[in-house]
Amino acid sequence: MSQDILINWAPQETRVAVVEQGAVQEVHLERTLERGLVGNIYLGKVSRVLPGMQSAFIDIGLDRAAFLHVADLMPNIAAKHAAPRDKAPAAPADRAGEVANGHNNRVLAPDPVQPIERQIFEGQALMVQVLKDPIGTKGARLTAQISIAGRLLVFLPQDNHIGVSQKIPPAQREALRQRVMGLAAPKDGSATGGFILRTNAEDASDEELSEDIAYLRKTWRRIKEAGSRQPPGSLLHEDLNLMQRVLRDLVSAQTQSIRIDSKEQFGLLQTFAAEFMPDTGKKLQHYTGERPIFDLFNIDEDIARALSRRVDLKSGGYLVIDQTEALTTVDVNTGGFVGARNFDDTVFRTNLEAAQAIARQLRLRNLGGIVIVDFIDMVREDHRDAVLTEFRKQLARDRVKTMTGGFSQLGLLEMTRKRTRESLAHMLSEVCPACSGKGVVKTARSVCYDILREILREARAFNPREFRVVASAQVVELFLDEESQHLAGLSDFIGKPISLQSEGSMTQEQYDIVLL
Repeated sequence: MSQDILINWAPQETRVAVVEQGAVQEVHLERTLERGLVGNIYLGKVSRVLPGMQSAFIDIGLDRAAFLHVADLMPNIAAKHAAPRDKAPAAPADRAGEVANGHNNRVLAPDPVQPIERQIFEGQALMVQVLKDPIGTKGARLTAQISIAGRLLVFLPQDNHIGVSQKIPPAQREALRQRVMGLAAPKDGSATGGFILRTNAEDASDEELSEDIAYLRKTWRRIKEAGSRQPPGSLLHEDLNLMQRVLRDLVSAQTQSIRIDSKEQFGLLQTFAAEFMPDTGKKLQHYTGERPIFDLFNIDEDIARALSRRVDLKSGGYLVIDQTEALTTVDVNTGGFVGARNFDDTVFRTNLEAAQAIARQLRLRNLGGIVIVDFIDMVREDHRDAVLTEFRKQLARDRVKTMTGGFSQLGLLEMTRKRTRESLAHMLSEVCPACSGKGVVKTARSVCYDILREILREARAFNPREFRVVASAQVVELFLDEESQHLAGLSDFIGKPISLQSEGSMTQEQYDIVLL
């Protein structure tokens, strides 16, 4: 399947679109002031250990403390500025081993089979890496199991394991593993660490693998040196920027071109590609057309539609996508599609089209976590099997890990999609100030009645000369028309005049009652 990658660069924002078969499948954004943290390595400081949750909060210099679970600890982690041995939480008999840090202090090495309170302690310095960006009210998710991604390999400096991507055919895995073991074997006994071969390493030469190994080990040495000099809370290593990650992660054999509309950034990418991925650099193109690069495939229109709840299908059916903090729901409807044969056929065809559209929307919107899909009920078992097969086929094209179950007794389909960053909607939009995220606002008549009740309460508590209602134009108009009788009746009942003032800056639910 042919693929094109378009990069729209501006000083404040970089936008990347992945186009397959003429349709936008993925959109990636990176803003200068909002750059993601995933992959960054910090020298953190343990601020609180929670034995009941087997986790800890780590200060890495952000507004909110980050979260580390005991499962993400690992033996042979070098800590810095650690407490002396006699203050360490573990008894001598329980020590899993000792490692040296940059200041020649000896500290306990965490053991994953021990409780977290016996492995780390408040005030301890710990090298950690960000697994997930802060999302909503949650801080970043951390791991102490450091990994550094290269073009062909992922380096595991604290492990000696050699792994191979499961996407590489099983028949080739062992041969690749043996090659990397030979290339990674230390010449002088000083170099250690394990590697995982990425999917694009399948056809790599020994020279390319050796270059990646050398680059990754050099990067790790630089990180360790920074960790021995910098204080806790320091950033030791920052992941590649979005454009560089495009070359490293998004480009495949199916990629025909990588077009960028900035001459300066094109030159920088060429230099980066020449050093780390020369074959990928051959696909780079500087776009000089008069039309904005995203107009080539109407990408801005697709982004705008991706912020809408409703997604129309070509058949006349449609999807309704609702994203909440806990999960995402997708409802499939036939809409105006009546089919050509019978109702079962109409439902089947709508669900098949929806399966393709949902998989694309998950990628386009970058929806993660639990996803519940409510396909239209299908009577026939073979129809359900065909829809499920098609859905899984479309999801297989997704770079992000997904897991799909079968249909439940209620006809719902449950799935999960790994979430490592904010969704497109969360990146581009914010909570509506009018409805505060509810999705609905009170009617103007309901607000009128709220105001009448509020005036009655105020009249019982205070004795002003006059009540003045400041509200939106819709509410004031209703008071002057259909609700004028009720307003006049209340004025007679409390014995005070009530005046109206329209305020254009107020939303329909907002109002103020001024005592004069």
